[in-house]
Amino acid sequence: MHIDFEMLAQKYDTPLYVYDFDYIKNRYLELKEAFNGQKNIINYAVKANSNLSVISHLAGQGAGADCVSIGEVKRAVLAGVSKYKIIFSGVGKRDDEIREALNLDILLINLESEEEMKRVEAVASELGKIARISIRVNPNIDAKTHPYISTGLHDNKFGVEIDMAKRMYIYAKKSSFLNPVGIHFHIGSQITELEPISEACSIVADLAHTLKALEIDIKFFDVGGGIGVVYDEETTIDIQEYAEMIKNVTRKLDVTILCEPGKYMVANSGYFLTKVLYEKRNDQKRFVIVDGAMNDLIRPSLYNAYHKIEAVNKTGESSPADVVGPVCESGDFFGKNAPLPQLEHNDLLIVKSAGAYGFSMSSNYNTRNRSAEVAVQGSNDRLIRRRERFEDLIALERDYLEELSLKGE
Repeated sequence: MHIDFEMLAQKYDTPLYVYDFDYIKNRYLELKEAFNGQKNIINYAVKANSNLSVISHLAGQGAGADCVSIGEVKRAVLAGVSKYKIIFSGVGKRDDEIREALNLDILLINLESEEEMKRVEAVASELGKIARISIRVNPNIDAKTHPYISTGLHDNKFGVEIDMAKRMYIYAKKSSFLNPVGIHFHIGSQITELEPISEACSIVADLAHTLKALEIDIKFFDVGGGIGVVYDEETTIDIQEYAEMIKNVTRKLDVTILCEPGKYMVANSGYFLTKVLYEKRNDQKRFVIVDGAMNDLIRPSLYNAYHKIEAVNKTGESSPADVVGPVCESGDFFGKNAPLPQLEHNDLLIVKSAGAYGFSMSSNYNTRNRSAEVAVQGSNDRLIRRRERFEDLIALERDYLEELSLKGE
């Protein structure tokens, strides 16, 4: 699809997030079709991009939702996701969040520790409900990815070891308020090799067979997410091979496969548009200073993540430049030594692969308004989140300032 970025920048201003909704739909259908012949639910990982219109777009295709906060659960419900396709994950759930999830009657709550299981049991007991649960198993597999997004090793905070998981399942089976219906693993994000996922899948499938032998009826086998995408020139996992591997490993279990793609679904649907303010040189170093900043897209600063940067409708010989923003931090950059032509005030840059963990990780640091978000579908574009205003930023503070003024403090 051809996207007229200059028109969008003029219409909606910058900084601006743009999402290709046709791309998102095609990614969902590709993954769904790969699992043909096996009962499955594609649970979109809401944390990747939690815009209500994005979630609703996927829900319209039949997607479920993987949520890591009660806020994400409520977003999914509001966006039209079937409650029986919603999973509530995460290592730390408050009692009131557990209570709300149980009252919403979602598919299941994913447990990350024995202590959490006891809290879910206690809350379910108070409500007189039976909590459908899954347990996240930590298979101690190296996902061979960035350490900040690796989650399947024993030194990560996520999940429980095999022996602990088995004890938890036996406990849950005996409980009057817990119903252990699922088993789950997720070893990390941006995984570009099939082998670690295959190894983890086999380990967890072996545990599921053991549980079935103990008459613990596992109905859902959750393989997590983490399928890598192309940011630069990565070789990624073949989706058909990925799905076939999972189908083969679980063939004798009679389970519904749950898959939790986030980045895979939306990363390369997204573009971050930012205008050039001016160029600057320090000694031999070239800087391109733009109106976007690390508060808008923190991945380069947080993970040293690479995003391809291109100038729109600008030609000429390229030279290396650091693309930086106005935030008062040395970590405020989108790219180092990016090859770019000579640029002038109001020229437009595109930061690519910005659909996942872009806006959802943005902030108001330096009292900066968060960007607008736009969906492009076919030949149409529409605003799906308006640009924040200064009044939005201070809305939760103003009343207290006025209260102090009235007291004369």
